[in-house]
Amino acid sequence: MAKIIALANQKGGVGKTTTSMNLAASLATLEKKVLLIDADPQANASSGLGVDIAQIDTSFYNCLIDNIDVREAIYTTDIEGLDIIPSHIDLVGAEVEMLQRENREKVMAEMLKPIRDEYDFILIDCSPSLGLITVNSLTAADSVIIPVQCEYFALEGLSKLLNTIRIIKVKLNPTLEIEGFLLTMYDKRLRLANQVYDEVKRHFQELVFRTVIQRNVKLGEAPGHGMPVILYDADSAGARDYLALANEVIGKNEKKN
Repeated sequence: MAKIIALANQKGGVGKTTTSMNLAASLATLEKKVLLIDADPQANASSGLGVDIAQIDTSFYNCLIDNIDVREAIYTTDIEGLDIIPSHIDLVGAEVEMLQRENREKVMAEMLKPIRDEYDFILIDCSPSLGLITVNSLTAADSVIIPVQCEYFALEGLSKLLNTIRIIKVKLNPTLEIEGFLLTMYDKRLRLANQVYDEVKRHFQELVFRTVIQRNVKLGEAPGHGMPVILYDADSAGARDYLALANEVIGKNEKKN
C-alpha cells in the first residue's frame, strides 16, 4: 500500500514544488512506483514534468469536483515509474464549489482509496495556503514533509502550519505524522543560512532530514525544460541532493515496516 506524503507550507517560495517534482523523480529513479498529485492551481509541478496543461482532458480538479474516476486523470511522465495527476487553473474555485459537500475534508482520501495498492509512494504538492484543498491533502496523507527555506523569517508562519496539522490530527486524521522538515536553498557560505539551519535543528531535532537541499542553478533551470533535475543534469548538486533525500525517505519508511 502506498505511503501518501503531502508537501506543505503556506509560505510561498520555499521550494515545495521543486521538492515535490524532484523527490518524486528521484524515488522513481530508485525503482519505486510513484504518483505525484499536483494540488496547486498554478500547476507548476505539472509543467515542470513536461505535461502540456492545454492538452489534458482530465485533471485533479475533475476528480475532486466532478467525481471522475481518478485513473482517468493519471498521466505518465518521461521517467519510468513516475505518474502524475496534473492540476488546472480551475482548481482556484474548487474550494467554494466544495463548501456545500458532506464530508468535504475527506473527498481526496476517498478519491485515492482505489489506487493506493498500485504505488509505493503518492506525493501531494499542496498549494501555498491552508485552505480546504490543503486540508483535504493532509487528511488523505500518512505524513507531511515541510520544506523550510534557509533565509530570514524561515520559521515565521510555521506555528500556523503546525497548529493546522495538530487540528487535522485531532479531528480528521489521527495517524498523520510529520515525515520531516527539509531545509532548502541552503548556501553554506552564508552565516544566515547556517543560523537558520541551527535554529530549525534546535527546534525540531530528529524531525529534520539529514539531507539539505543546496542552492543550485540547475534546479531552477530544469522546470523550464519540462523535466526534473535528474534528467536535466544528473551530475548537478541538486540532482545528488534529491537522490539523497529519496534514499533517506525510503530508509525511514523501511525501518518502520
